Amino acid sequence: MAFPIFDGHVIGIISYNLSPRTPNSKEKNDDSPAPDDVNSDIIPSASMLKQLAIGVETTKVVKSMKDLMILAKDYSPVKERSGLSLSAMKSFVVGEKEDKFAAEFGCDEKVMSFIDLLTDPEGYLLRRKNRSRLDTPTRMTKLSKELHGAPPESFVPELAEAMGSLKTLRKMALFWSRVVAELRRLWCEGKHIPGIPLDDIPNLNSCLLHQQLQVINCCISRKRRRAIATASLDFVLKQANNIAELSHPPVDLLPESHHVYARISSGEFVLRLGADKQLENTTLLDTGEPVYTPVMQEWPLLTEDIIKETEEFVLRTGSVGAACSQLLSDMQAFKAANPGCILEDFVRWHSPPDWTEAYDESKETTGGDTSPSRGHLSTRMQKEGNLWRELWETAKPVPAVRQSPLYDEDLSVEGILHGLENFSPSSLFEQLFLSLDVQLLRPESRVMNFCTRCSKSAETMLSLFVKAKVGLRKPTIYARYMRRWP
Repeated sequence: MAFPIFDGHVIGIISYNLSPRTPNSKEKNDDSPAPDDVNSDIIPSASMLKQLAIGVETTKVVKSMKDLMILAKDYSPVKERSGLSLSAMKSFVVGEKEDKFAAEFGCDEKVMSFIDLLTDPEGYLLRRKNRSRLDTPTRMTKLSKELHGAPPESFVPELAEAMGSLKTLRKMALFWSRVVAELRRLWCEGKHIPGIPLDDIPNLNSCLLHQQLQVINCCISRKRRRAIATASLDFVLKQANNIAELSHPPVDLLPESHHVYARISSGEFVLRLGADKQLENTTLLDTGEPVYTPVMQEWPLLTEDIIKETEEFVLRTGSVGAACSQLLSDMQAFKAANPGCILEDFVRWHSPPDWTEAYDESKETTGGDTSPSRGHLSTRMQKEGNLWRELWETAKPVPAVRQSPLYDEDLSVEGILHGLENFSPSSLFEQLFLSLDVQLLRPESRVMNFCTRCSKSAETMLSLFVKAKVGLRKPTIYARYMRRWP
């Protein structure tokens, strides 16, 4: 199968000039930027954009990046070393220049820069901070959302520059396999992906690739938090066991430790488990003990494709099992944090509209405390067979860290990594293209300089620039790009 990909050795350098000067003009415009003003390290070249754009057009019939690597390979060492990580590749480049595979990537500065990002993120980010003295313009952030690309200065634009600097599909597919292998290594070692928020839910305004990388980082953060919470709970239980083994436990000190113990209706003191913080001016209806919000299980991390699948599943089956599981988990955590609580206590905290307070008018008349007495549940909560009441009766006092997880981080990340290995090449190249062209709106770029002198909007000039620079005969990628504008 033949792939008409751009090759720097065949196609000459594009010399499209956005300056409004005439060909015979010899005067230099004072407003035009000097060559040194354009930072080639952070402004993508036209060849990168064109390489990615043509990649979109020429790989539509290929189902996955794995298939692309098989179809486009032309020598056996690719297959023999398909399991090497980027770290290993870097060692080849540094120490074994005679190796054909290493030499193939060692001469490309953008690729090696991206490898540094993954193998030495702290050093790389420090060097990048020293190189770039400008903040990310608001226009660029807004544009990245409109194009459904990735935020500027994030992982994906860096990847786009590295991929766009490669000259053949075989190199692109091979490099992508190394990137996925390195992402898997970071996950297994519990290390965050550089250039991606550490603990943010997926940003649905960005491309799917950026969302999936956010999920990986967020899962790493969640696993760390769970380990800390588990260790904390074990410590509390160990202390409680030590006190219980004493012949004369310090019962007189227990009432002062509401955050650790709670007195139930029988008069016993029971250990609170998984309590987060105390609610102000709120006490349990039966025991009068302070109400504590529990540490709950975190909600599933949903990317745009998972949201779509979930919506289709609910519409097809009418299932609300996930919501019931979350509610049951919250009830169990609340019971563990508030020994002696009843359903009404949980409803007051979890669903205030379903609870009506009843105040003691005598206390209000005498100017006394107006704390609520026994109120009542809403009509729907009092109906026979109410789901909340049924779940409450089955719920056991179990803290969140001891419950069966509602969201399996390992399973989710493994699914993402498997999906990245089998990513559609056309979809991948399109996401990289859209994430990269936003870099053209940097203040120091020639596009922005021309916009300033010609009083044109950045968005208008960017669309003209991409069309002129990419210049495809059948610019499907450009048509999709233009349809994204409001």
